[in-house]
Amino acid sequence: MTTPPATPSSKQGIALRGLVALAVAMGIGRFAFTPQLPVMQADLGLPLSVGGWLAGANYLGYLVGAVLAGRSGACPAGLMRWGLGLVVAGTAGMAVSGTLVWWLAMRFIAGAASAWVLVGTASVVLARLAEFEGARLDGVVFAGVGAGITLAGLVCHAGLLAGMRAASLWMALALLAFAGAWFVWSGGPSAVATGTGAAPHAHSDSGNTKGAWRLVLCYGLFGFGYILPATYLPSQARVLLDAPALFGWVWPIFGLAAALSTLAITLLARWPRKHAWAAAQLIMAAGVLLPIRVPGLFGLALAALCVGGTFMLITLLGLQEVRHRLGSRAREWLAAMTAAFAIGQLAGPLIANALLGAGWPFDAALWLAAAALLVSSSLLVFTHHEDRRIRRKE
Repeated sequence: MTTPPATPSSKQGIALRGLVALAVAMGIGRFAFTPQLPVMQADLGLPLSVGGWLAGANYLGYLVGAVLAGRSGACPAGLMRWGLGLVVAGTAGMAVSGTLVWWLAMRFIAGAASAWVLVGTASVVLARLAEFEGARLDGVVFAGVGAGITLAGLVCHAGLLAGMRAASLWMALALLAFAGAWFVWSGGPSAVATGTGAAPHAHSDSGNTKGAWRLVLCYGLFGFGYILPATYLPSQARVLLDAPALFGWVWPIFGLAAALSTLAITLLARWPRKHAWAAAQLIMAAGVLLPIRVPGLFGLALAALCVGGTFMLITLLGLQEVRHRLGSRAREWLAAMTAAFAIGQLAGPLIANALLGAGWPFDAALWLAAAALLVSSSLLVFTHHEDRRIRRKE
C-alpha cells in the first residue's frame, strides 16, 4: 500500500513530533543529569565520583538499548512508544530518595529508553520525511536534542537559583517528559509511523558493509571524544566560579548551539557528507582542548559553543550517511552506530577515572579525547576518497 502525498502541514507535524520525541529522550532522558549534577552536589553532597557512576549507568543503558534496537523484528514505532514511556519513568524514579543502586537502575533505564527513541525516530520519522520529499526538515527533527538540553538546563538553573531540592527538579523534568511524550502520540501512531521506514533512495554502494563498518568506528570515536566535555562542563564551571547565576548558563549555551547547528544543515548541502562530518569533529576537538589552552569561564563558554555546536550536527550527518548507504538495512546499522557511540561514551569516563587514579591530570583525558576525534576525521576523509575510487572503477 502506498502512502498518499503529504501536505506541507503534515510534513511539519511529522517533523515537530520527531523534534519533541528527541527533546524528551535525549534532552531529558540522556542529558538532564549533566545540569542536575551540580544541584545534587550542592543539595545532597554527592561526590563527583558517584556522579561518574550514575553517568556511566546511563551510558551502559544506552549501549544495551542500542543493541536491543538492532535485533531483527524490532518495531521502530514500538521503540519510540516504549522508549518515551520509560524515559518518563526513569526520570521520575530519580526523584525517589532511594539507595545508590536504585538511582543506578533509573539512569540505566533512561539510557536504554533514549537509545530506543533515537533509533526509532531516525528509522521512522526521517524515512517519512524522505518519502514526502521533506528531507530538508531532518535538521528540524534533530534540533529537538539541543532544544531539550536547553530546556532542561534552564529548568535546573532556575531551580538552583530558587533553592529547589534535587528531587523536586527531577519530578519537574519528569512532568515535562510526560507532556512531550503525550504530544508525540496524541495523534496516534500514524502521526509519525505510517510508512516503510526504509530509505527510498539508497546509494549505489549500499551493499558495501566494509565502508559501513568504518562509519561505525568513526561514530564510536566521536562518542569517546565528545563525552568528557559533555559530562563535566557544568562541574568544571562550578569549580571555577562559585556563582550559580554565571556557571548555570554553560549547559543552556551548549544546548542552544546544538539546536542551531542542526537547523543550519542545509548550508552544508554542497559539501560531501563525510567531509562535513570530519570538519565538524575538528571544531569539536578544538572545543575539547579549549579549557586547557584558555583557562577560566571564557574558555568553558567557547568550549560549550564548539562542542555543543557540532555534536548534534555530527549525529545527524552520521545517521544520514548510514541511511543513504544502507537503504532497507538502515535500521540495523543505525542501531550499530548508536551502540558504537555508546561504547565510546562509556569508555570515556572510565578511562578518565583510570588516568586520574594513576596520578595523571584531567587534561590528559581531554588530550586523548581530542586525538580520538582527529583519528575519526582522518578515517572519514580516507573512506570518502576510497568510495570515489570504487565508483569510478564501476
